[in-house]
Amino acid sequence: MPSEHIVKSFDEALNRLDNIIAEMGGLAEAQLAEAIDVLVRRDGERAARIADADSRIDALENEVDHQAVALLALRQPMADDLRVVISALKTSGIIERIGDYAKNVAKRTMTLSQLPPMSAAFTVARLGRLSQEMVKEVLDAYVARDVEKAELVRQRDEEVDALYTSLFRELLTYMMEDPRNITPCTHLLFVAKNLERIGDQATNIAEHVVFLVDGRTPAEDRPKGDNSSFTVVGPAASGGEAPRG
Repeated sequence: MPSEHIVKSFDEALNRLDNIIAEMGGLAEAQLAEAIDVLVRRDGERAARIADADSRIDALENEVDHQAVALLALRQPMADDLRVVISALKTSGIIERIGDYAKNVAKRTMTLSQLPPMSAAFTVARLGRLSQEMVKEVLDAYVARDVEKAELVRQRDEEVDALYTSLFRELLTYMMEDPRNITPCTHLLFVAKNLERIGDQATNIAEHVVFLVDGRTPAEDRPKGDNSSFTVVGPAASGGEAPRG
């Protein structure tokens, strides 16, 4: 019957949105993993390739926009179906930004690979792996419509923030100890901030999962542990430099 055909076509269109989000997420996660790997390996050549490789994510985001606008205009979805469309629109934009942050990490690595190595790069990579785990878990939660898993991702953001704050203090201290550290540490600070922002974006997707499933936004603010705005680095009593804050 015609009505059954319309319902089936609508369901297929909604499923297509989920499939695009899953593909985008997989690409962004892989791009982030590779960006972290080249940072540790100081591989500027691979980093350059990563920086030029996110066009597919951008194309998929445009496809989500096109599909969502068409569904809103032609189908006028309501209730659960409307939340699927809205969540896909918002989530695709977030995934595209995650890809951009990974690209920025790769760009900084191109410069860092030509500078003296810093041991802090391994801590930065650990921050990246934490953010990568959050991205993977929240995308799994999105596909599975798993609110509990999404809430766990929101809680992990505090861990990412705390590690970022520690890195911020450490890198400032290195810069004060030796002016030759200023350039590599500055680039590592930008890398760390990009990775911390990826964690923030993962928690944003987690909040969209809650909205998608329950039709609500989380009642409690997510815990935050980024105190870098209040960090001061000053001289230690021994005559060296020590972080405060």
